[in-house]
Amino acid sequence: MPSGILRRGLLVALSLSAGLFGCASTERRPAVPFELSTQANVVGFPAGIRYFPRDATDVREFERDFLASNEAEKKFLGVDELPPNSFLAISGGGDNGAFGAGLLNGWTKAGTRPEFKLVTGVSTGALIAPFAFLGPAYDERLKALYTGISMRDVAEERSLLSVLYNDALADNAPLRKLVKKSVTQEMVDAIAAEHDKGRVLLVATTNLDVRRPVIWNITEIAATRLPGALDLVHKILIASAAIPGTFPPVMIDVEAGGRRYQEMHVDGGTASQVFVYPSAVKLHELFQRDRTLYMIRNARMDPEWAQVDRRTLPISLRAITCLIHNQGIGDLYRIYSIARRDHIRFQLVYIPSTFQTPHPAEFDTAYMRDLFALGEKMAVEGHEWYEHPPVLLSGVDDEEGGGGR
Repeated sequence: MPSGILRRGLLVALSLSAGLFGCASTERRPAVPFELSTQANVVGFPAGIRYFPRDATDVREFERDFLASNEAEKKFLGVDELPPNSFLAISGGGDNGAFGAGLLNGWTKAGTRPEFKLVTGVSTGALIAPFAFLGPAYDERLKALYTGISMRDVAEERSLLSVLYNDALADNAPLRKLVKKSVTQEMVDAIAAEHDKGRVLLVATTNLDVRRPVIWNITEIAATRLPGALDLVHKILIASAAIPGTFPPVMIDVEAGGRRYQEMHVDGGTASQVFVYPSAVKLHELFQRDRTLYMIRNARMDPEWAQVDRRTLPISLRAITCLIHNQGIGDLYRIYSIARRDHIRFQLVYIPSTFQTPHPAEFDTAYMRDLFALGEKMAVEGHEWYEHPPVLLSGVDDEEGGGGR
């Protein structure tokens, strides 16, 4: 998270709450009324390209689509019983996504990387997910995305005064340009081909109007082969990484009840730092199969110590980073519980406490290259995956602060 931009944003917010400034809002179409929010469809696209995981009807739709993917997989493989499979969940983490990118590259070099039945991503994990889904042939593109950029390739800071009349502290036009350059029509066509084989790629955003997560089925979007599919995928990826207040939200035109509205989508990490599938889906009861879940946490587990100045802004900033850190750990426990319930083998990897490269600024190229190299080295050398989240009990944790292996 760009701390300098965030710091200025908090200052503005505090000033506004004190009544020191007035500002006009940026224009938008009306939001979808609450009672229609789970019935809205993206303009120009059929229903069934996304799920609202807290809605019972949508949970059933996810189950239906997942079962359909299994049938497609059987047809592609020419079998009656499906073999063991693997899932991959990639967390948020900003420029720490270089760790996940390096790990995937090293995993390929080690020769042990599976082809994943299901890949999910949030925030920076959403940007990694299409490359991870399409496999080793896209490793070099993924490497370039996380070792050859800097902050100027992600955002342009706006003036303090303009912030009062805009929807974010920074303009993410550079990120939009980068995503459009990196995620091509050829990639969307390749994702559509994998859909026909029964594979699934999911990305999460947050609908800020109703404060609910939205899971987008990128494989279903690609499989529509509609002219606007590439543009919609770009919007979803940018939205999943749109830190509220720091980067502009992504506005998506939808239809509901015979009228057009606009949804405001932001960083999926505001709802959860990582996800696999809706928790209400009891996968083992739905379809029994040997499964392994690999989770890449693009963050550390150990606490980051710092003496906090006794002033409003530093205290607020520290509290937000503390909230994000602990939310991410809580997500791991939630998913671990679901994996145990559904008889899925749980495997976790994260940035170790031994990584000490200085991090002078967000999207610092040298930092990202070192982190990429660490992830790659860990995978090549066969770093063991943790079989459960950190225990967080004195005398029980292992030397890295993680769970048992």
